[in-house]
Amino acid sequence: MGTTTMNEQTKSQQLIALEDKHGAHNYHPLPVVLERGEGVYVWDVEGKKYYDFLSAYSAVNQGHCHPKIVKALTDQANTLCLTSRAFYNNVLGEYEKFVTEFFGFDKVLPMNSGAEAVETALKLTRKWAYEKKGIEENEAKIIVCENNFHGRTTTIISFSNDPDARKNFGPYTPGFIKIPYNDINALEEALKDDNVAGFLTEPIQGEAGVFVPDEGYLEEAKELCKAAGILFIADEVQTGIARTGKLLAVDHENVKPDVLILGKAISGGVYPVSAVLADNAIMEVIKPGEHGSTFGGNPIAAKVAIAALEVVRDEKLAENAQELGELFRAEINKLVEESPLVKLVRGKGLLNAIVINDTEDSSTAWDICMKLRDNGLLAKPTHGNIIRFAPPLVMNKEQLLDCVAIIKKTILEFKK
Repeated sequence: MGTTTMNEQTKSQQLIALEDKHGAHNYHPLPVVLERGEGVYVWDVEGKKYYDFLSAYSAVNQGHCHPKIVKALTDQANTLCLTSRAFYNNVLGEYEKFVTEFFGFDKVLPMNSGAEAVETALKLTRKWAYEKKGIEENEAKIIVCENNFHGRTTTIISFSNDPDARKNFGPYTPGFIKIPYNDINALEEALKDDNVAGFLTEPIQGEAGVFVPDEGYLEEAKELCKAAGILFIADEVQTGIARTGKLLAVDHENVKPDVLILGKAISGGVYPVSAVLADNAIMEVIKPGEHGSTFGGNPIAAKVAIAALEVVRDEKLAENAQELGELFRAEINKLVEESPLVKLVRGKGLLNAIVINDTEDSSTAWDICMKLRDNGLLAKPTHGNIIRFAPPLVMNKEQLLDCVAIIKKTILEFKK
């Protein structure tokens, strides 16, 4: 057999080869090349239609190319795109008022990516510790949880225990105490250190495989932090903006963080937007020149974020996520009985995962995702043997049941 030439390859194969040749190999995507999206659907370059069951890691909660959000983007892009923060612009204040009232905080510090927002929260917490709590400079510590995922910057990987994120990227940034997730006793013990400034946690550990803590964990953690006089910092980049059936995942336990980190769906996936929110007593420690971003708070980002949050509110996406999430878990839980492959199902709202009864180094979850792709549904494994399911929150019951049927059919017919 002769070698396949470029002309004989499919358009998808050509585009994958182009990325492989000219791009850094820092991702391992499912081999599907998408060119269009609308609502809960995406289409590849050959015209095949799929249900999107990842939502760009929960960035596209409002659905692909939501017309209201896209209009906000294009209208503003035709007027004024970027001024930097060297000058005021006529949109940022409107956005800052909107977003702080929407989430119930005094102040917002606007950034672009989730990792930038986490870095911002870390700097804010340390500065607050020195200037308000009285910890000696360079001595502040922040408690974090094992198996966390907060991004991949040098500081963040310093408190990760993911070997892929850490190996050969040292030396690492000090100042972090790692404790087991969902372990109140470990948190209580760590808080005995007088140099602790804050506790950074995900309300649900998404990248770790949608690990949901015990009921009451977040509420008790917040109370412990309050009693110790330290900041409770919630990373809601993936879990926030209606994904788990409430506006924020912490809302399930009526917890208000001292510092709230948002990203992803705050823009509906249309534009890079992130935000750190806190009240005046915390945020006022940041002065001119101490932190910022050329693009943070630009006019397009501001208009897009307002529109994206209005969609969440007006289309009642949190309520829809709650209702459909219960239906999804009830249906997929049947697979635990029907298939030896499915060990358990877990999640909240429309952030769910199935654990495949296999080892982390097995290819089974990946192979199932490839079959799901063939059957018209896109999902991705995490940690080797876990498949995360996170469709856009604009999905309706009929579409969800169609997706459940695809997942069941795929898994029940799956042969290793």
